[in-house]
Amino acid sequence: MKTFDKLTDLREMTGHSLGTSDWVTIDQKQIGLFAEATGDHQWIHVDEQRAANGPFGKTIAHGFLTLSLIPEFLRTTFGIRDVKMGINYGLNRVRFMSPVVSGSRLRAHSKLLSYEDLPGNGAQMVIEMTVEVEGSTKPACVAESISRRYT
Repeated sequence: MKTFDKLTDLREMTGHSLGTSDWVTIDQKQIGLFAEATGDHQWIHVDEQRAANGPFGKTIAHGFLTLSLIPEFLRTTFGIRDVKMGINYGLNRVRFMSPVVSGSRLRAHSKLLSYEDLPGNGAQMVIEMTVEVEGSTKPACVAESISRRYT
């Protein structure tokens, strides 16, 4: 994990990699809990027997479950010592490129696309997140995450 002393240190990282997160395993219990939280009980996510005969041979994680891991991926990629608060400001672009079958391990590669100073000792950053599935050549998800951090 990279550590930056000051929020403003990230300004010079624009256009560069911020690093790679730790691996996260997506298991059926997590997929089931996400289905309960969101009300998305489509069989491809929750019916292990039916999914075994489906197109992927197993259940798959919801795309939005993969997307919801962005805060965890960022947390294990880099830290900023003088930041007191961070907020999710939204997303610019999201694509789900390949399925995440139950039992897969994911990690994200982060690239700082832009850095903009904000009033009140803050900055808005757009970070490209490329979510990798272990053993796959195609990413599970590519998203531009907008984050605001304050010192």
